[in-house]
Amino acid sequence: MATKWRDIRKTFSPEVEQEIARRVSEAPRVMALYQLREARSMTQVNLAKVLNVNQGAVSRMERRTDMYVSTLRNFIQAMGGQLQVKAVFPEGEVEIDQFEKLAEPQDDALAATQS
Repeated sequence: MATKWRDIRKTFSPEVEQEIARRVSEAPRVMALYQLREARSMTQVNLAKVLNVNQGAVSRMERRTDMYVSTLRNFIQAMGGQLQVKAVFPEGEVEIDQFEKLAEPQDDALAATQS
């Protein structure tokens, strides 16, 4: 069974939590998945445990330039976040909600280990 990130974070000291908050607040608005993972003070091994996959699968996900929305959603959720898909137009933004109705999070994480 996968360990939830929030359960892992409960073991962190207040100092570590402050450092995570500082890194996230100072992080650029655009970054690669591996940079986001590092800013959240997670290793590939930590993330693999949460996703219930091996470390190599996390490495492959971080290098991909194309993946299922559900795989990306699982990756973000495993770090304690929420994925939002938006269409950005000159006159404004529209959030696309159809991806929220996808299958349970672990489905594509397991498929990622097979690709």
